[in-house]
Amino acid sequence: MADKESSWKFAEDFIVEREHIAQARQHSIELGIDPVSPATGAQLAVIAAATAATNIIEIGTGVGVSGLWLLSGAPEATLTSIDFELDYQQSAKKAFLEAGVPGNRVRLIAGRAIDVLPRMNEQSYDVVLVDADPQSVIQYVEHGLRLVRTGGTVLVAHALWRGRVADPAQRDDTVTGFRSLLSEIAESSAVISALSPVGDGLLQLTKL
Repeated sequence: MADKESSWKFAEDFIVEREHIAQARQHSIELGIDPVSPATGAQLAVIAAATAATNIIEIGTGVGVSGLWLLSGAPEATLTSIDFELDYQQSAKKAFLEAGVPGNRVRLIAGRAIDVLPRMNEQSYDVVLVDADPQSVIQYVEHGLRLVRTGGTVLVAHALWRGRVADPAQRDDTVTGFRSLLSEIAESSAVISALSPVGDGLLQLTKL
């Protein structure tokens, strides 16, 4: 296990974040927000690039760390981001502007994702990132699979939930929710799935 932990640390340290992303990360930490790790962000960028994404939606804006990573991989994409914390979104808006992202490529929606998502158009997105209230992760993924096009990918950040999902002794509601999601996905013929241990875990679901 020690060797694996060293490899995980090496994978994180391998990534050098651009200055504007590093600044957004520092702001996140100051606000007590848990952003995706640098290695997770890099993986988001690779997936966005490999998908040739032009329309991305993320559930959970934070102050823009994950959005900046996604747009770094898909520089021509339009990002729609949902969060109920208006103050966070204002900070994210500033981070996008400072990174040189044109204002017409970012659409910030303030509201509860569970209320907003049913109004979004089906099969209209290339990539969906779920990085919000973990207790609603199953509902968010269900919406994500409805919103993403065939061949598109739904990404779930923090899928190993602070290392607790792999520990059978942990049985709180959040951990149980992630385990239920993973069990359902493993049995699904509607997606190709992979669970990466990078960062706090990244679940990847490509819609067939």
